[in-house]
Amino acid sequence: MDWQLRQACYAGFRIVKHTILRNLPNRCMLCSQDIEQYDLQKPHSGVCQHCLVAGLYQHEVCLGCGKAMMLLQRYCGQCQSTEPIMVIAPCSYHQGLGELIAAIKYQQQCASLAALVQVLAIRVMDLVARDMIQLPQVLIPVPLHPNRLKSRGFNQAWLIAKALSQQLGIVMDDALLVRDVDTQAQAGLDGKARRLNCAGAFSLNLNASSSNTLSSNTSSLNTSSLNAKSVPYQRIALIDDVVTTGTTVNEISQLFAAEYVHVQCWCLARAEAPGLLK
Repeated sequence: MDWQLRQACYAGFRIVKHTILRNLPNRCMLCSQDIEQYDLQKPHSGVCQHCLVAGLYQHEVCLGCGKAMMLLQRYCGQCQSTEPIMVIAPCSYHQGLGELIAAIKYQQQCASLAALVQVLAIRVMDLVARDMIQLPQVLIPVPLHPNRLKSRGFNQAWLIAKALSQQLGIVMDDALLVRDVDTQAQAGLDGKARRLNCAGAFSLNLNASSSNTLSSNTSSLNTSSLNAKSVPYQRIALIDDVVTTGTTVNEISQLFAAEYVHVQCWCLARAEAPGLLK
């Protein structure tokens, strides 16, 4: 009876929530026009469909460096020799939607988060359908140091990973990867400074991997790996808001490479080097 009452209360709360959202002023943060609603059960906010679609990649890009390409393939000619970590993003940070992502991170304006996560999920599944990537077993948000988390109040990578987990049905593990060093903010640093800033900043907490994650994946994981103190996954996706030089991703991937874990990175946008999208 208590369970039925809780379910009824939750359903009622959702109805009230959607009713309020439908009746509140809802304008696009980019063009300031009213946002047209296509699904009254899941009202869109933060960005209109026109600005969202216009900001997405209009061409294929290299999953290694982000360079524009004519045909779909994992890597451009330059990246084929090194095969860097694949970075999956639906758009460029420099081509319209970066303003929304910056607003999430620095101004706590999360109205557009759901729409951005949705286009990322669509991008992921499109690449899976075209056999460019394989779905991971787990999503791992890039962690903040406790000091940074306390000052900011939230970790945008965690919010993205949580939403993706719900949309794609892939579990999230937010206990395995730990940020040990309270590093300087990467924004404004050049490549060398970023590498020095991130060196040794992360570690793997092999004793604290979420028990819920393990129990939900036991059927797909090697039983011996669950008993040993090793990473209980063979394929992971690191989740972050933006990938710029890839310094943070590369630093973390070295930890997982030592455990023979395949790493890819999913992010809301990629801040490519100047000239790559021309």
